[in-house]
Amino acid sequence: MRNHLKNEHSPYLQQHADNPVDWYPWGDEAFQKARKEHKPVFLSIGYSSCHWCHVMELESFEDQHTADILNKYFVAIKVDREERPDIDKHFQEVYQLMNQRPGGWPTSLFLTEDLKPFYAATYIPDEPRYGMMSFSSLLEVIADKYKNEKSLLNEKADEILRFLNPKVDKIQATKLDLSIIPRVSEQAKQLFDSKYGGFNKAPKFPQASTLDLLMDVYRITGDKETLNMALFSLSSMAKGGLRDLIDGGFCRYSTDNEWLVPHFEKMTYDNALLAQVYLKAYHVSKNDFYKKVSFETLDFMLSKMSEDGLFYSASDADTEAQEGKYFVYTYEKALKSFEKEGIPSKVHEKLAKALHITKQGNFEGKNIIRVDDPSHPDIPYYKEALEALRKRREKRNYPFIDKKVIVSWNAMMIKALFMAGRTDKSYLKYAIKSLDALLETMYINAQLYHATLIGKPPKIKAFLEDFAYLTDTLIEAYESTLNEVYLVTAQKLANNAIEKYYDKGKWKFSRGEFETNADIYDSSYPSSVATMLSALYSISSLVDVVYKKFVFKTLEIYSYDVMRQPISTPRMSRMVIRYLKDDVIIKAHEDKLKPHIPQLDTLPHPFSLFKNESNDGFMICNSSACFGHEKDFAGVMEVLEKR
Repeated sequence: MRNHLKNEHSPYLQQHADNPVDWYPWGDEAFQKARKEHKPVFLSIGYSSCHWCHVMELESFEDQHTADILNKYFVAIKVDREERPDIDKHFQEVYQLMNQRPGGWPTSLFLTEDLKPFYAATYIPDEPRYGMMSFSSLLEVIADKYKNEKSLLNEKADEILRFLNPKVDKIQATKLDLSIIPRVSEQAKQLFDSKYGGFNKAPKFPQASTLDLLMDVYRITGDKETLNMALFSLSSMAKGGLRDLIDGGFCRYSTDNEWLVPHFEKMTYDNALLAQVYLKAYHVSKNDFYKKVSFETLDFMLSKMSEDGLFYSASDADTEAQEGKYFVYTYEKALKSFEKEGIPSKVHEKLAKALHITKQGNFEGKNIIRVDDPSHPDIPYYKEALEALRKRREKRNYPFIDKKVIVSWNAMMIKALFMAGRTDKSYLKYAIKSLDALLETMYINAQLYHATLIGKPPKIKAFLEDFAYLTDTLIEAYESTLNEVYLVTAQKLANNAIEKYYDKGKWKFSRGEFETNADIYDSSYPSSVATMLSALYSISSLVDVVYKKFVFKTLEIYSYDVMRQPISTPRMSRMVIRYLKDDVIIKAHEDKLKPHIPQLDTLPHPFSLFKNESNDGFMICNSSACFGHEKDFAGVMEVLEKR
């Protein structure tokens, strides 16, 4: 018998619709049941391509005995974190507060009947291990405490909420200046893994925004070591493992330092951001290899992860309940594939060695395909071998694809297509088609939505990240096509975002049921605050300088955190550098500008240059005022930039 998830759109919730657990979706029906029956709530947050979510489902949620305990003593609620990032963000903050470390998925929370949290965990095993009691035992303990010590649990929950929502919000500000640039390089060098690339130790994430920032710093400073950290990391990540050499695309993160053994799920946001950063590496280094990786990644997304111009959210790590089964090969079957492809038997052994295929295997007795030098795979029959392995994969079950369409993630991918379209025009038609499809599907009667399934009307309204990334992509679209409709739409979305989420220099991620603060830190993908600031700064240059005051005020509010540890906030740090860049030019040429703008002596920096659309002259603006001159803007820029 199906539970209360049977009518939900989310593919993740549908995965649990046949569990013996009487799951409810987040909503009034579940809340009323908890209050009426005076039961605590068990809240489980996950997503469809999450490996440990599958493990916990198999061990506990499909187990009748465990389900009976849950159904008897609790109201069980399932949430798709991709569908409701506001709920997830709130409870990730709860988890971190209660456990003093970042959370993960699945997130397992216990709430009072009034939805106040009193216990938080991630994956909980079905048997006692990892220093934890079993899930069923924990359920019985919590059920007993809720029955006999409810007042104590309520007190704890109230205390947690007080810490989570302090009444006094302390703000520390410091001067924004270009010392941030050498600080980025210094901090990156301290964290850099000089042996394998990337930063910190396993588990290692691609950190696309950090790599992007390092290339910007190189362009400003010419520091080759800074550039080499980025390029070496990108080359190492492309060897195979994190990057799928057979189908294309990147997995979410590496479980080891070498980028060899990934968690095999492929997320749209990772592939969008990495396609952008590899393309940038191509432009910076002029090495065609990086362009090849970028285009290969886009081609994978277009062929495997899109429909009607829209992009699905993710593909799974597991196939037939085995992690990575679709992706790996035994030694014997790999060689048999070579034989079927007509590759001479005398080169099979050498070819297998070049592709890191061994009898022992490099992943649980099987093999992840990998090469030592992905930029120059000078291996006889290399292309034929990859084609042979691809044909073997075609006989396997492809991992489950979550066909949910998320605005922010689609916007990232569409921006990558527009960027690629400037190098190869064939991508431009895909970019335009996808952007128009996204707007038609998710921007309805001036209302932006967050997520839906293709063919289903969207129900969940957008969050700051959706406004930020879509506005940013619309500006990219305008710059690529000069279609002013895109710029007008970008300005409308920016105005809506300011109205909904901006508050005296700070930004909310969501309002309404869960009012959460937007982060300046880049986590799975870059900060929505930083992305919004980048879009607003562009609009201030293209449309109206008034938008610059929102950028300055936000940077001022967060200046202390960004200036102190810029490597922790790479997209915000990039925004600070972008904001200050014009000021550097102005300072270098103050003697030329003072005769025209005497106020430069008395007003504080930083300043920025803007084109005055009314007379083709230029304006110099700081956070409080603008001063115009009728001199030719293009000519001024040419003079000022010759240094």
